[in-house]
Formats: sequence, C-alpha cells, structure tokens
Amino acid sequence: MERLFSIFSSEIGDGSSLVFTKLDFWLFFLLVMIVLSFLNKKTIVRSIFLTIVSLFFFYKTSGLYMLLLIISVTFNYFLGRRIFISKNEINRKFIIIISAIFNLFILGYFKYAYFFTASFNDMFHSNYEIINQFAKFGNSFFDNTPFVEKILLPVGVSFFTFQNISYVVDIYRKEINPVKNFFHYSFFVTFFPQLVMGPIVRARDFMPQLAQQSILTKVDFSWSIIQIVKGLIKKIVIADFLIVYFIDKLLFTETFTFEEPGFVYVIVMWAYSIHIYADFSGYTDIAIGLSRLMGFKLKPNFNSPYKAVNVADFWRRWHISLGSWLKDYLYIPLGGNRTGGIGSYIAIALIFTFLIFITQWWELLWIYGGLTIIYLLGIIFITDFKRFVHRDLNLIITMVLGGLWHGPSENFVIWGAMNGCALLVYKYWKRISFYENSQRIIAHFWKIFITFNFITFTRIWFKLDEARIGPFKESGLTDYKADKLPMELLNQITFHFNFSIDYFIKFIDTYHIPLIIMLAGFIVHWLPNKVKTFYEKTFTSLPMWLQIISVSIIILLVYQAIGLEQPPFVYLQF
Repeated sequence: MERLFSIFSSEIGDGSSLVFTKLDFWLFFLLVMIVLSFLNKKTIVRSIFLTIVSLFFFYKTSGLYMLLLIISVTFNYFLGRRIFISKNEINRKFIIIISAIFNLFILGYFKYAYFFTASFNDMFHSNYEIINQFAKFGNSFFDNTPFVEKILLPVGVSFFTFQNISYVVDIYRKEINPVKNFFHYSFFVTFFPQLVMGPIVRARDFMPQLAQQSILTKVDFSWSIIQIVKGLIKKIVIADFLIVYFIDKLLFTETFTFEEPGFVYVIVMWAYSIHIYADFSGYTDIAIGLSRLMGFKLKPNFNSPYKAVNVADFWRRWHISLGSWLKDYLYIPLGGNRTGGIGSYIAIALIFTFLIFITQWWELLWIYGGLTIIYLLGIIFITDFKRFVHRDLNLIITMVLGGLWHGPSENFVIWGAMNGCALLVYKYWKRISFYENSQRIIAHFWKIFITFNFITFTRIWFKLDEARIGPFKESGLTDYKADKLPMELLNQITFHFNFSIDYFIKFIDTYHIPLIIMLAGFIVHWLPNKVKTFYEKTFTSLPMWLQIISVSIIILLVYQAIGLEQPPFVYLQF
C-alpha cells in the first residue's frame, strides 16, 4: 500500500518510476485497466477518465508543465472549432497562422531558447542570458516561488505539439471535422502510452475510435502481450545492456579521447545502431501493445529499417509517424517533388545561414556557391531541370528541420543535412545505377550493407551529442571539445583503423557477451517477416494458461538482465 500511495501521491517526480520497465508503472497501469473495464460503454466518461490519468502521468514526469499541456490542448481545440465554422477564407488563414505561431513558439521557447542564445553569443562574442519570463511572472503571485526559473524541456513537447498542429491543419484543409467533445480531443492529445515519446498520432486515425466501445478479443489480448514482451526484451536485454556495458564504456572515457583502433569504433557504432533501434522501437512496441489492451489501435512506427536497400527506403521504415508528418505538413506544402516557390528559396537561404551561424564553418560558403552554380547551369542547359531544383530544396529543408526537431544542437542539424544530401544523391544515382533494379542476392546484400553503414556513420553526430550533457558535461567537458568529438572519432576510424587478428581476438574475449547480444539482435531483425508472423500466430493460438506461463518465464528471465544502471529511453530527450 505504501508503494501505491507513492505512485498516486501529488509529489512531483522525475518520471523515472513510471517508465515502462518499472514495476510502479505496471501497478499504475493495472489500476487504470481495472477502472477502465467499467467504462467500456461510456465513451465520454472514458475520455474524461483517461484525460485525467494522462495529465497525472504527465504531472509525475514534468510537474507544473502540466499547465502548459492543458493550455496547449485547450487553445488548439477552440482554434480548430473556430476554423471549421468560419466561412471567410481570410479569417481561416489568420486562425491557422495564429495556431502555427502559438505551437511553434511553445516548441521553440522551451526547446531551443538556450541553443539559439548560446550560438548568438559564440558568434558575436556577447553574453546574453536567458530569463524565463513565464516562471518569473508566475512566481510573483506566490511566496514559495513554485516555478523553476531555468527553462526546462517539458517531456513530450515535440510530440504533443506536432499532434496539435496536424489536427488544426487537417481541419483547415477540410480533411476532418473538429471533434465535438473537448474531452475526446484532450484524451487524443494526452493519451499517456504515446504522450512522451510517440508515435505521433493523427486525428484522422484516432478520432473515429473514440466513439466506439472497446472490445478486447483473445486475439487482440495475445497480440498486445507479444508487443509488450517484445518491447521489454528490446529495451532491457539489447538496448540497455549494450549501452551500459559496451558502447558508453568505449566512447565516453575519462579523458574523452579515442585511443582504441578505428575498427573497434566501427563495431561500437554498429552496436549503437542496434541499440537505438531496440530502444526506440521497444518503446513504441510497448505503447502500441498497451493501447490495444485499452481498446485503441496505433499505427506501427517501424518496419525493419535495417532491411532498407537505400536511404529513401530507410526513411520510409524508420520513425514512420515523424516521417509521414514531415512529408504531409512540411515537404508537400513547400511544393514536394513538383514545384517550389519563394518560400522554398527563403527557407533554404535561412537554413544555409543558420548552418554557418551554429557551426561557424565559413568554408560552407564555397560549397553553397558551388552548388548554386551547378543548379544554375542545370536550369539553363537542361529542360525541366527547375523541377529537380525545387524538389532538392524542399527535401533538404525537410531533413534539416527534421534533424533540428530531434534536439537543440548543431550535431542534429548536421545529421539531418547529411541524410538530406544522401537522399538527393540517391535520387540522381538511381537513374544511372546498373544494379538498382537487380534481383540478384549479391546486389540486394550490397545495397543493404551500404545503406546500413551510411546510416550508422551519420549517427556519430547523433550519439556524440550526448557528450554535451549529463555526467560528461559535469566532468569538465567543454562545449568546444564536445563539438570536436564527432570529427575526432571519424578521424580515428579513417586514419587509424589498425585492424589486427590478435587485437580482434582480445577484443572479442573482453566483450564477448555484448557482441553476442548485438549479433543476436541483428539476426532477429533480419529474419524474414513470415518467421515473425509465424511465432505471433503460434503464441496467439496457445491456451490462455499456457500463454500466462510462457510470458511469466520470459519476463522473469528478461529482468535478470537489468543492471545497476537503467538508462532512460533515448527519445525521451526529444
């Protein structure tokens, strides 16, 4: 009872007790399911209950930022209704602009204020400081100053902001009607299994389910349990073990230098690729399983991304909900594959300026100048080439902003730009590639190998951004040194590869358990889909008592892999 009291107390926590891998969360979820079982036929009451539960869940992770979530939900709900009833097109455009400014301001202020200020100070040698005016205003009404004056990042702000934007935009486009009941909408935005890390849910997919009674069949129940168990295995056995006992031990040393031979870091980055996939897809597997148990279906967020045969195929398989959101609400409005306008040129100019601003690599001016000349020559001498220019600009804009969405750091911008450039190269390369449509096994293997290693290579910037925060920052690592780490690791891999059989054998002997787990993770990932479908159908067909015994044994074994350190989910920071 004491444990239950601590879970449901009003005390603000850091949210660590309510993550999917902790017992507290499962006690919390069990009680929610018990109450929910009595509300199956009362859809409005169900939405009210789950809104309250979700807001409480958010409160336990982000404290008084729950008020920000409530304001965001309320404001967008009424904007959506206002757009729908407005017959004047000018008024409709004005409202959608207000919605965009409001939502992007929330995201920009809480996620990027320090980043832009620090970049400005570095470039212009100024010393401006951030003041949280909202906290200062709130504290003026209270004696005990409850609002922290440092700007903190609310958990899940990137996800619930995008859901709010898509809802209002879809109403503006007349693709959906606004939801009539406020609590249906508040439940849609705050739904706790996907609130903090997605997947990003579209109103057109989720809203029709709100008026339906929840029916949990044996097949649905069994399928949900498979997803949850699969997610726990990915997170605890693969992701956590690899990051604690292998990846971070070799990448983040006390001296912050890369002293191992380059080939070791190639293996470490391979391990990081399976780690980040197991971590993020493990979360979404659990979220999707929990949602199905509660009677709601969420779309899959991953489709075996390391089976991708090119970069474009990879981004159709990885973080599907974010990719489709960026396509529908950024890439296509900019003009997509077909056209572009003044907005595309302004955006690309701002992005190029921004890249120079945050990196201070003035050499980029030569690259931009060269690309401008190449595209101008193409427009002059190649028929219909302007269409490709617009496509390329729109694609680069989308990928750079997609990188920035992941975090307020130049590393994420560089990572996004590299993937954008790779997509452009592929779109031209596939026109002349002699093996693009080859069905031969060796060609298929080669395309997967190249794609996987490129994606892994770009994640050097993604992973080493962690050196800027946490214990590494506290150990004295300066921002200047942290910014140089990706290039130093790349230099070690490129110029000090130093592969030798003796050292390789010693390396395997030292880290044999993490290497076995990494290899097992890749093997399971690359299994044919029909194998995975077979074991899901087999489990579903088992008697319930046998399913319970099987799951109990698996969970017991899985939790034996938990170490002293239990890293948070990677995408929790986004």
